[in-house]
Amino acid sequence: MLDIQNRMPTVSYKGQSMPESPIRKLVPFAEKAYKENKTVYHLNIGQPDIKSPVGAMDAVAHHSLEILAYTRSEGSEPYRQKIAGYYQRNNIMVEADDIIVTTGGSEALLFAMGSIADAGDEIIIPEPFYANYNGFAVASGVKIVPVISKIENNFALPPIAEFEKLITPRTKAILICNPGNPTGYLYSKEEISKLAAIVKKHDLFLVADEVYREFTYDGLKHYSILEEEGMDKYGIIIDSVSKRYSMCGARIGCLVSKNKEVISTALKFAQARLSPPTFAQIASEAALETPQEYFDAVIEEYVDRRDTLIRLLQEIPGVKVGHPKGAFYCIAELPIDNSDDFARWLLESFDLDGETVMVAPAAGFYSTPGVGTNQIRIAYVLKKESLVRAVHILKAALEQYRG
Repeated sequence: MLDIQNRMPTVSYKGQSMPESPIRKLVPFAEKAYKENKTVYHLNIGQPDIKSPVGAMDAVAHHSLEILAYTRSEGSEPYRQKIAGYYQRNNIMVEADDIIVTTGGSEALLFAMGSIADAGDEIIIPEPFYANYNGFAVASGVKIVPVISKIENNFALPPIAEFEKLITPRTKAILICNPGNPTGYLYSKEEISKLAAIVKKHDLFLVADEVYREFTYDGLKHYSILEEEGMDKYGIIIDSVSKRYSMCGARIGCLVSKNKEVISTALKFAQARLSPPTFAQIASEAALETPQEYFDAVIEEYVDRRDTLIRLLQEIPGVKVGHPKGAFYCIAELPIDNSDDFARWLLESFDLDGETVMVAPAAGFYSTPGVGTNQIRIAYVLKKESLVRAVHILKAALEQYRG
């Protein structure tokens, strides 16, 4: 007789293979810390404390809609026209038909992977990289092939020869984040040109996650892959309003390409999910009118935070830290063996006068096993006074943890 009482359905192998977010997996421990009346300084997540543009908020508050209806699957025509205008002002010559509005940059990445790669195909990515690339790859059945960039040279582009070694018949694309999350590295025009040359040589796509394009420092400028000559067939930009306008909750991004086959294919994925959210598009369209003064003030603030954070981290014995050229993250290497254990210990077992910090273990930003286990990612999205206090707590924690 069959024993059906103890039988149960099982979840998919794909589901079992989905990695936990190194940014969010510690949330239960942070919530426990709150219940113990601890103050937690969040250095773990890229949620800016900068106010969203007033115009974007007002556009939603004072809307005149009587029906909250679907928009077009590729996003509303007026919004895409204005996005195209934004890119043209930034020397990226695209039209509205080259743009698909997505539910965040995350969906744009999923659409891109679904449009250019089949199950078992490969995408080369310099690591460390945005942790959710691992999840998107698993969801798409794509294999990530990492090429390691190192803290010793500030996570600069690895030699092109290292990319060439990894190209196989299954390779479909190279994916970069520029400026980089989690490193803050900004690729130079020369580095982008090298990547453009290799994808043309091997008939690959170059996918660039450019969501932090506005945040570049020390007089440096962002150079887009679609500013590079001859990239119309090869280039795919991933973008988002989340960080640019401090509108993470809007969940509006876009996929941009001059390759018509890529756009028509991605549109089928967009049609399957019907349309991006209407109110969020209204807010995002209004955000495009944000004056340059807003970004000037934000960049000045982030430079001050970056300089303060890096200086204080460098004063801690045994800590090595990269120097960000853009975005608002850095990777710090700590004098410990296991940053996952340390990050959990910070929340569960440590406080300094009732305060502790939450960091993102950096191993989750790599796909190579065993790499980054002594590193953390820090998002400098807190006010300078909070950053100063957080690093003071981190220093005390390291002394106690190591002891």
